[in-house]
Amino acid sequence: MKPRVTVRTAAATLLPALLLAAVGCGSTDTPAAGNAPDPKGSAAASGSPDGASTGPGGSGGPGGTAAPKAGGSRLERSALEQGDLPGYTISAQGKNPNAPDGQPQADRKACQPLADIMGDKPDPAARETVNRGIGSQKQVGLAVSASVSSYAESDAKTLISRLRSAVAACGTGFSATVEDQTGSYRDVQAADYRTGGDESVSWTTTAAAGGVAAPVHLVVVRQGDTVVRLMALNVTAAQQKAQVPHEVADKQLEKVRKAGP
Repeated sequence: MKPRVTVRTAAATLLPALLLAAVGCGSTDTPAAGNAPDPKGSAAASGSPDGASTGPGGSGGPGGTAAPKAGGSRLERSALEQGDLPGYTISAQGKNPNAPDGQPQADRKACQPLADIMGDKPDPAARETVNRGIGSQKQVGLAVSASVSSYAESDAKTLISRLRSAVAACGTGFSATVEDQTGSYRDVQAADYRTGGDESVSWTTTAAAGGVAAPVHLVVVRQGDTVVRLMALNVTAAQQKAQVPHEVADKQLEKVRKAGP
């Protein structure tokens, strides 16, 4: 199975900056899902203007984005790279040019932490964020956005606490706007998701914009002063529920621990 982007650029207007961009993986005969929400951001698997993949040798394929050099920053060494996860393609390419910048603004103050998570970084206190897009070759259409962010440890702890409170307070949903583009998040529900790290929070929601809706699963984990953010959705079947694979979460946390202080 060859990796390909299954969401066209036109779909970027549906859920513009409220989701991180991830790499989709589908068989070569899988039609592009023009209706599916385009996950935003820092790892849009293709450099072509219409979002089409360049194939196995392109940025999303095995011969694509080079892994960060060993001499990079601790955060760069923490980020996933191609080859870390058999059965997945990983992209570190810059974000989709059609995706707006910045942090979404929620219409309810209590829900702002959940809106922030959908932005360029998990929240404004992040010192640095490195993003990756992950496409599954095992489950067609499963896309995961992974990021690692550095914090003061007290700020990282505060983030997890704020997210837990927001999940509890925002079950009926909220809307969020960035660069005059708005999407809604309904049915926010805490999810039972066990993973490593010092502490974590997980929830599901249905993201909607432009008449298109898609279930999203989110996992946020603190390991010391580093926060891992993982978001999963299916980019070929917008109504199909997705879950962050445990092997992805486990490998990401393993790399955070190995990168050291």
